[in-house]
Amino acid sequence: MSSLARPTHGRMIGGVCAALARRFGTSATTMRVIFVISCLLPGPQFLLYIALWILLPSEDKAARTAW
Repeated sequence: MSSLARPTHGRMIGGVCAALARRFGTSATTMRVIFVISCLLPGPQFLLYIALWILLPSEDKAARTAW
């Protein structure tokens, strides 16, 4: 598993689904489909996506702040 950072390439809106897909070893398309299907269920999916968008560093920023 890789570190959790939003990639600079291959992201659509914020890169959250692409980052989660890399972390768990699946394709970004699969993760996006899972997110869209989960939006049909009740819960704070959009708020969680926005929170992850804010909290997850971008890949280029994560590389600069690495030890």
